[in-house]
Amino acid sequence: MPYIGNQPAQLGGYAVESFNGGGSSFTLSKPATTETVLLFIDGVRQTPTDAYSVSGTTLTTTATTPSGTNNVTVQFLGDVVDFGEPSDNSVTSTKIVDGTIVNADINASAAIALSKLSTTGTPDSTTFLRGDGAWSSAGSPAYSANASASTGAVNIDASDNLQFDSGYGSTATAYGCRAWVNFDGYTGGTVAIRESGNVSSITDNAIGDFTINFTTAMPDANYCTQATHAGISTGGADMTAKPYSSVTSSVTVATTVNSVQSDSTNVNIAIFR
Repeated sequence: MPYIGNQPAQLGGYAVESFNGGGSSFTLSKPATTETVLLFIDGVRQTPTDAYSVSGTTLTTTATTPSGTNNVTVQFLGDVVDFGEPSDNSVTSTKIVDGTIVNADINASAAIALSKLSTTGTPDSTTFLRGDGAWSSAGSPAYSANASASTGAVNIDASDNLQFDSGYGSTATAYGCRAWVNFDGYTGGTVAIRESGNVSSITDNAIGDFTINFTTAMPDANYCTQATHAGISTGGADMTAKPYSSVTSSVTVATTVNSVQSDSTNVNIAIFR
């Protein structure tokens, strides 16, 4: 009979196979699956899976077949085609649908080159990759929401010192206030802290004599103490606040009016280091 294309395979020689009954396992002449064969026992068609199953070239029946000669018949419905495994390096990217590769498809140990990432800037030994995909200088990021901020506006140097340029014309180390307090040392005879930073308490030693206790101690006693006081109506009196004992955990300050120690309603202390 005429045909178009390749000549079809000759299946007539193995389309049907018969076996003698009395067993439950039969060897087929070619690989098949449960879905590609029909099984008849004594002319009665059997139900796939329930009555039999096929794996490779082995057909297994659920129960032992009745004894007989060629009373077990297998009819093949088609061939099981093995397409095989593609050879190494034979599948190109054009065979993969765009957008189908997800995170789970990438092995955790995959060494993906930085050149494969979409980034801006230049990577080198002094830069790091930010979350927005931009390479930035490790020591001089511009901490600003303003895209026009200059690189180095804020910097942490090799000694871990914070540096910044806030309109001063250059970037320099910032020496912060390590402790401060605003308190009333007069009203009611009891010290009352209004607001403070890194101050745990104030000890009222005597009239016009106060010890400011730090929450976190200073690294040494070589810090700078700025002290002022006011609030008592004394006209043109000479009012001073003098630190006279500095240790890492506290500083003691004396407040005077006309050289006489006096309590004050408004005492301000700031520590710089």
